[in-house]
Parts: sequence; structure tokens; C-alpha cells
Amino acid sequence: MFPRVILKGTMIKKSQQKKRTSPCNYKERFFVLDTQDLKYSERRPGKKPMMKGCIELSSIKCVEIVCCDVPIPCNYKYPFQILHDNHYLYIFAPDNDCRQRWVRALKEETKHNNLVTKYHPNILMYGKWRCCQQTEKLAPGCQVYDPLGYASKKPLPQLPDPEMELQNGGQRLVIALQDYTPVEDKNLPLQKDHEYVLIKSSHPDWWAVQDNQGNIGFVPSAYVAEKSDTFERFEWYNKNITRGEAESLLMKEGKEGAFMVRDSRQAGVYTVSVFTKAPGSNGEKNPRVKHYQIRQTETDESAFYLAEKYLFSTIPELILYHQHNAAGLITRLRHPVPQDGVSSRDAADPAEGQWEVDPEELILGQELGSGQFGLVLEGRWRERRVAVKMIRDKSMSDEDFKEEARVMMRFSHCRLVQLYGVCTQHSPMCLVFEFMENGCLSDYLRDRKGGLSQDLLLGMCLDVSEGMAYLESSNFIHRDLAARNCLVSKNNEVKVSDFGMTRFVLDDQYTSSQCSKFPVKWSAPEVIKYCKFSSKSDVWSFGVIMWEIFNEGRLPYENRSNTEVVESLNAGLRLLKPRLAPDAVYMLMEWCWKEKPDDRPSFAHVLHELATLSNL
Repeated sequence: MFPRVILKGTMIKKSQQKKRTSPCNYKERFFVLDTQDLKYSERRPGKKPMMKGCIELSSIKCVEIVCCDVPIPCNYKYPFQILHDNHYLYIFAPDNDCRQRWVRALKEETKHNNLVTKYHPNILMYGKWRCCQQTEKLAPGCQVYDPLGYASKKPLPQLPDPEMELQNGGQRLVIALQDYTPVEDKNLPLQKDHEYVLIKSSHPDWWAVQDNQGNIGFVPSAYVAEKSDTFERFEWYNKNITRGEAESLLMKEGKEGAFMVRDSRQAGVYTVSVFTKAPGSNGEKNPRVKHYQIRQTETDESAFYLAEKYLFSTIPELILYHQHNAAGLITRLRHPVPQDGVSSRDAADPAEGQWEVDPEELILGQELGSGQFGLVLEGRWRERRVAVKMIRDKSMSDEDFKEEARVMMRFSHCRLVQLYGVCTQHSPMCLVFEFMENGCLSDYLRDRKGGLSQDLLLGMCLDVSEGMAYLESSNFIHRDLAARNCLVSKNNEVKVSDFGMTRFVLDDQYTSSQCSKFPVKWSAPEVIKYCKFSSKSDVWSFGVIMWEIFNEGRLPYENRSNTEVVESLNAGLRLLKPRLAPDAVYMLMEWCWKEKPDDRPSFAHVLHELATLSNL
């Protein structure tokens, strides 16, 4: 009697080659579950599928979803796990419904097996299970395994604020406009485009939401939008305003990219009005207001766009995207202008908030170095050693300076150099950072040449990858990643610096409008050819940092001109393996230097591979 097919479909399987030091791969496979086995194969156009694996159902000890709290480095974001014969198989489904179907079916077929009593709900990383901190791969689980319990049946916890419920007893849903990585335990991570149940929205900056696992936590209110059409809470929306009134307000504001969203004459249709000083046809500055109607696709009424290539499920998501990317508009939407003329963003300027440093409290000392925008000095602030980045006059506008500060204030991570505050009350303006006693990484490596172990060098790579994985999860592109832009603390921890001058890019790709200055020897081919930046171009630069580290601070291509470097890259040549680099480390460098950006790993993947290597 032939086995009966229960489920079949395409998902992504996490795999690793036979060598423990080889990188993990995320490969698309066609899975078939029948009453005897779970099989998966590789589909080949024009050829018969090639069988890649088969697991007997009788060998399965646990099937459960994975509560992953780190960025997932493949397109499918819903992992589940299968423990069989002391091996873990991780499979990534395209959506939660698909994952639940497979988990439910597999549990049903294996519920009478010799099952584990406990399982690990999270993953193994840095040589430890993230859920319980045990270090053995086959360590007993930390959460009771229920072979009959499905996550889809898990009851939602009681809402803490009953008055927030709708009168009809329904749920208010929000959609994540962008990813969010929590800094504190009480906060909840967000995944872009995912839906969450809104629990409480009384606080202006932090809303309580619940994910599909039943976890409740706080998220920034600006990162989510209600699934309904209402967006009156956003300061850029002016409900009752005419075209002429909008033009008058925006011309009065007079800032490049000042904008608002207003009702169009046609009911239910909205218009974006934006001010620009972009040159006209005669090449001279031409202050004016441009109007763009927010349109919907004919095939999907929930798909909004201003430039047809860029579609969004909500209007707040569309506005958030164009606040950081012009993408077909005359300028990006930089400054929301409310009808009353009082912007909450203006009220939150560093100059007027808790980030403003009193210049009388700041004592400046010796020069530490210089950069594109001015000197960096040692200083003291409130009994604390600090580094003070002075902004050279006319090197950037006051508005650009404040925007840099706003960007840097968004981030807090142990592998990023922390911004303490800004000083705008005198000229030159300055940024106040934590002090890194051992200076920049390139100098640190050269000064200690011959005295650093392979483990220590690998640990430095791991430090940088942690910081970059955090920026990547926040959709942030560094654009100038190099050992000279990493700093070393007194505890020899490496932290990423100089990320404040880059753009906060939500679609993970930015084509420079000027493409004036970038370091060729650290730059990916698409940056050199097309000025096309992305997190994958940062990954290329990270490969060069790894090379610098394992060459103890030696400059890449030190005897070649930029033109010669470009010619070498076009010919497919890459930097040679450093003497101190193990083969597995150089393999990872080469992976970072793949010609096509899509063939390179994400930083989340790089972090995982380095953590694996550091625990061998």
C-alpha cells in the first residue's frame, strides 16, 4: 500500500555543507509530507526534481515553531524546527498560516513517537541556546513540549486595558511600517508588513501590541499604523485644507522637502504636496510646490503608490518610505508641516530636548583626530571622558547636523559608539560621544602587530558584525565601513562608528545623488559603477574589514591606485588570503565579495557564521 500524501509545498531549508566551518545556506526546496516520510527535493527547470533528503516520521522527536529574536537572513520569515535522530532541521515557511499547517500536520503524524519532554523555542547562537543559555547543542530543552498543542490554538492573553476594545468586540490591528529591534526586555520586536493586535495606544510615543505568538510589549508608535484607513494622528495629515492653503503654508515654511498630505477634491483620494527649490529648466533655483496624487492599483485597492514602482499596503507606510527616498518625486519628504504650523519633530529637536549638552559643562582637551566634517577632541562632560566631534563651519547646514543627530539618537547597541548628546548653543556645533580609549581599529591593529591571537582577531570581526547586524535590522546603511571607522574600548571591544552621516534608508538601497566621495578600496562593484548603496554593499566592505583585521591593520591594495583596483575587480580578482586567516574565515570573506549583491550573505548570516566559527 502506497503512503498517502498529506501536504506538499515550497519552503526554504537551512543547510550546511559537511565541513563544520562552511557557511550556512538557505535553499528553496519542494517538501512532500506523506504518512511515512518527509521528503524534500530540488526543482530543476526542464529536468526531473532531484531528491535531496528524506526523514522517516518515526525518527522525529519534536516539531515546533521557532521564536527567533534575531534577523532572519532569507525571504521566508516563519521558521519551524524538526528534531530527528539528534539532528535539528530548520525550515522557513512563507507565512504563518503555512507554517501552522505544516507544524499541525507533522505533530499529528508523530504524536505517538518517542518524543522529547522539553524543547528549545529559540535557536543556538554564539555557542549558546538563546532561550536558556545552555552551551551544548543537544542540551535538554527548556520549555515543555506539547505534542498536541498548536500555536494557532494558543489563547490570547487578556487585554490590560478593556476600554481600548472596540464597541463591536473586535480587535484593532496595526501593521508594522518597518522592522524594530528592541533595546529593553519589555519591548517587542516588529517585522515589517506583519500585523499585530493593538492593546493600548494612550501613550503618544509607545504603544502596547501583541504578536501572533501571544507576546505583548511596547513598540514605537511611529513604527506602526492602524490597518483601518484612519491616519489622522500623523502630523503630516491636514484633513481640511485647500490646494492654495497648502501652497501658502509650504512656501512660508521654505524648507526643501517640506510636505503635507491633504484631502483631494475627489472624495476618498489624498494628495501629497511638497516644497522644493530644485532648479527649473533655466538651471536657476525655482521655489515651488509640487502636488502628487496618492493612487491605488487597479488590481489591488489596498496597494498605494506615488511612483508606480513602489507599492505599499498603507498610506503611512508610503509616506514613511518617501520620507527617506525620493524614488520618482522631485525631492524626498523631509519636513512634515501640520496645519497649525507646530511640528512635533521641531519640538523634539536635539537643541531643545534632553540631548542638548550645556556648553559650560563641556571641557575640551587634546585633539584625537580629524574627519570630513571637522576635528575630534577629547573632552570631559559630567565627570565622564567623552569624544567631541566638532562640526566645521559651512561643512554642513544646521538642518543636516540636526538630522544626523536625530538619526544617531535612534540607535543604541553595545557594538555601536554611543551618542550622549549634542551642543548647538555655540559655534561650532558638536556631537558628544562615548570615549573609546584604544582609538581606531586600524591603528590598534598596527600598534599590536604580532601580538594578537587568531581568536582575538576573530572576536573583533564578531564585534563589528554584531553592530552591523543591528543596523541592518533597522534598515540602515553605513556606506563608509572600514577599520578606520571602528573604535576600540579599554576592554578591547570593537564598536562601529561614523554611521551618523549616512542615510536612513527603508528600502535597503540608496543611489547617491552626488556620488562624490567614497573609498574605492572598500567599495563594492555596484557602488563604484553606479553609486548604488545597500546593506549588501556594506557586507562587501565588511569583508575588507575582515581582511584588514587578519592582516593586522595593513591597508588593502596598498600598492595599487584606485584605477588599478577597479580593473582588478572587473577582472574578477579579489584580495589574497591573509596569512593569519583560517580557510573558513577567508571563505567568508570571499562570500562577502561576490559580484552580485544578492549572492552575498546578510549581516545576520555573517554574524551567525562568525559565532559558529568562534565556538569551534
